[in-house]
Amino acid sequence: MRKTNLSILLLCLALSLWAQKQKEFTRPQMNLQGTWLFELDPDDVNQERDIRKLTFSDVITLPGTTDTNRKGNKNAQTDITTHLSRNYSYVGKAWYQKEVNIPKAWKNKDIVLYLERTKPTHIWVDGQEVGKNDDISTAQVYDLTRLLTAGKHEITILIDNGKSVPSQLLDNSHAYTESTQTNWNGIIGQLYLEARTPLHIKEIQLYPDAQKKTVGIQVKVSSPKLITKGSKITLRASAWNTSANHQAETVEYPLTPSQGDYEFEYPLGEKALLWSEFHPALYKLEVTLNGYDTQSVDFGLREFTTQGTQFAINGHTTFLRGKHDACVFPLTAHTAMDVETWRHYFQVAKSYGINHYRFHSWCPPKACFEAADMEGIYLQPELPFWGNLRKDNPYLVSFLRKEGIHIQNEYGNHASFVMFALGNELSGDLSIMEDLIATFRKTDNRHLYAFGSNNFLGYRGQLPGEDFLVTCRIGGEAPQQFNTHTRGSFSFADTYDGGYINHTYPNTVMDFSPATAQCTVPVVSHETGQFQVYPNYREIQKYTGVLYPWNMEIFRKRLEEAGMLHQADDFFRASGVWAAELYRADIEMDLRTPGFGGFQLLDLQDYPGQGSAYVGILDAFMDSKGLITPEKWREFCSETVPLLITEKFCWTHTEQLTADIKIANYSENTLEGKEMTWELKDLQGRTVDKGNFPITSRQTGLIQVGTIHPQISAITKAQRLDLFLSIAGTSYKNSYPFWIYPGKSEILPSRDITVTDTLSQEILNKLKKGEKVLWFPQRNSYEKLTVGGLFQTDYWNFRMFKNISENNKKPVSPGTLGILTDARHPLFNDFPTDFHTNWQWFSIIKQSYPFILDRLPTGYKPIVQVIDNIERNHKLGLIFEFAIESGKLLICMSDLASVTDKPEVRQLYNSMLQYMRSDAFKPDTQLDTASLIELLSTEVKANRIEVLKNISYE
Repeated sequence: MRKTNLSILLLCLALSLWAQKQKEFTRPQMNLQGTWLFELDPDDVNQERDIRKLTFSDVITLPGTTDTNRKGNKNAQTDITTHLSRNYSYVGKAWYQKEVNIPKAWKNKDIVLYLERTKPTHIWVDGQEVGKNDDISTAQVYDLTRLLTAGKHEITILIDNGKSVPSQLLDNSHAYTESTQTNWNGIIGQLYLEARTPLHIKEIQLYPDAQKKTVGIQVKVSSPKLITKGSKITLRASAWNTSANHQAETVEYPLTPSQGDYEFEYPLGEKALLWSEFHPALYKLEVTLNGYDTQSVDFGLREFTTQGTQFAINGHTTFLRGKHDACVFPLTAHTAMDVETWRHYFQVAKSYGINHYRFHSWCPPKACFEAADMEGIYLQPELPFWGNLRKDNPYLVSFLRKEGIHIQNEYGNHASFVMFALGNELSGDLSIMEDLIATFRKTDNRHLYAFGSNNFLGYRGQLPGEDFLVTCRIGGEAPQQFNTHTRGSFSFADTYDGGYINHTYPNTVMDFSPATAQCTVPVVSHETGQFQVYPNYREIQKYTGVLYPWNMEIFRKRLEEAGMLHQADDFFRASGVWAAELYRADIEMDLRTPGFGGFQLLDLQDYPGQGSAYVGILDAFMDSKGLITPEKWREFCSETVPLLITEKFCWTHTEQLTADIKIANYSENTLEGKEMTWELKDLQGRTVDKGNFPITSRQTGLIQVGTIHPQISAITKAQRLDLFLSIAGTSYKNSYPFWIYPGKSEILPSRDITVTDTLSQEILNKLKKGEKVLWFPQRNSYEKLTVGGLFQTDYWNFRMFKNISENNKKPVSPGTLGILTDARHPLFNDFPTDFHTNWQWFSIIKQSYPFILDRLPTGYKPIVQVIDNIERNHKLGLIFEFAIESGKLLICMSDLASVTDKPEVRQLYNSMLQYMRSDAFKPDTQLDTASLIELLSTEVKANRIEVLKNISYE
């Protein structure tokens, strides 16, 4: 018993001594968060001030901004539609001051001031100048050792969010722009004083080697002259972000007096765990400068490389399913600074199959990298720049070089930091880009580098020296061709007819092989998608922070004035469900391109700036809009996606439906030995045909499974079928719609219906007599009363690219957001449809010229209505009807006669005729012939659309 008690006593003593020793190694901190004295200084135009004469009449809470503290200029402008509005805004200099009491225990310590994320600062202690720092991507650290003796002191900070950085950043970088996180003034991250022993660990950089299961360690120590004989560094690492328990051996290395830099190779052992999107295992490395200091660093054992034209993680081919991030945080108007918020954002993105984030012209904070490390997300931060690089602007270039070096040094240890680019859509001097990348590679070789994202708008193609290429095209294309494109959708200002998807008869064959054949490095599709969704005005109530959506309020008011506010939810739902289908089409083009590197969506979430671009299936808060579930989205956006390759979606029952089945498999495992099943079903769930294939390929990547010939000969009535693919024993599945039509359908004339393309007096007389008329107005006769036919939803937003197209003498997009209809309407009894656009509408919509029906009563709804954009708000009709005198008039604003080779077109034509023959043809809206003529001849006054510029097109 006595022996046991003695053992316990000795153990407790040892633990106490260890704890005391550890306490000696810690760096005591003084938290400076809380209340600071505060004063705005809008009149300070670079003049020197006597700091001792400063007077403070206000207080502010830090971390925070002038916005979050309701300081600055209260917003009185409620007519801004280009971005969200700041309730309080301020640009310029602002003073912050706090009294601190330095403890005696800090005597003979090095004392630093740590400002995690702020704008350019100027620091004084007790009125004595300390210095300046203009780091905006990384923490600012000031050495205050000589000034902070024991006792009370005043720390004064001048923060300038005005002309303290190159002007190009203020105008366009997402580190500053009002379109996203805004140009705030304040300090938003950690804020403290820290005391360090003069001999302490200054910097730790880690270089994991996944193949050798080791980590190279570079340690820099301060005041190396204080190193004494027998001093040593102790290294110990253990896994912590995984259920697997692994701890590497503890290793000690001797230190050399007066030597400040050390390099070690630390073995992790054969059982070391690898980091990837599938298993984001992290290690915590503890570095102890025995007797002086201890610091810990998290890292992942991984190797992110290129293999030909694709990326690889730990030697395994991967595919980047990326999301663009422009720093959209609507409640704070600045980036989140806590790990939990970023983890939530990444978890939401992962639920939609995303494994990659690209940060458009800004670099996120430490909390983001830490969260991405934990969640297994591959990050591409960028310099805070979007614009033109020129040799005659050395200030800009030197600022960017400094920012880039600091980004590599501060965040380079993070496993998630795998790629880096110089900014967004750069132009100018290529030699500057080459020089910057050479500098950053020399600073840090742990990442893959690119000169920028979509530099020169892709027209210069692949450039020597880049590890990967983020682009929308690879070189210039021939007129009316898309052979260099790496995404399916463009603005009309960028390419003919808006690109592949809007122009090409729908299929699942086309891919980007012609473009990627011109590239030898991985290609990542730049800002894929940009399909508009009509706003959900219920979102307005969510803006309870520093920003308010006056843009949405204005758009809602415009719709109300146009008499269509009661249709807002329908517009939102119809455009949104269709946009989700368009995103699917664009993503699947990427997946079925052999050797493709990946994509970066713009965006999974809305972008509330640059004219207000509601392009997400999530809102600006990263909340679902309810348009598509994460499970459904992951069917075409995940590590493994079954793909159906077929020439079209619309078939006749006399044709042989033929399709290939492929799988884009970028999971960790081979699918060899599993079974691919397919089943063709009608909308009632009845099986039309089915089959299965063994999967024989051991490869990952894009693999061929087999060819199928579903039997559709028994389908003699027009209907929609769905073909379901699934990999047995897994959660991987996908589905595709098909529309099957009678094989010998022809447009059948009707004796009791007059079909015409001219509203002549003879036709008007027939209507007066009570006859039925189907009218296809001649396009050229009504150009000023119609808009064009757009199949996909409008790109980004109408306002921006209308202006760009006009300036570049390019056609302006029709600007519409798809169709809205009631699928139960009797006109569709023999033409299966959804309430929104789908692939069978392509030929009909492409030949359409929707009529502007603004002069009709508020309650009037076309049978097929075209949803207009938020700038124009026209009531647009594709198919609509009137009772004219005693007659009945059905109007179709599509030149169906020019595309009757398509079975879906013939089917719609006949379905309209059958409807007109039926008793259901009873138009509610009564017009006399004079009113009809007035409707068809009076030009509608268009809303004035303001100019909105984009630096990439200037």
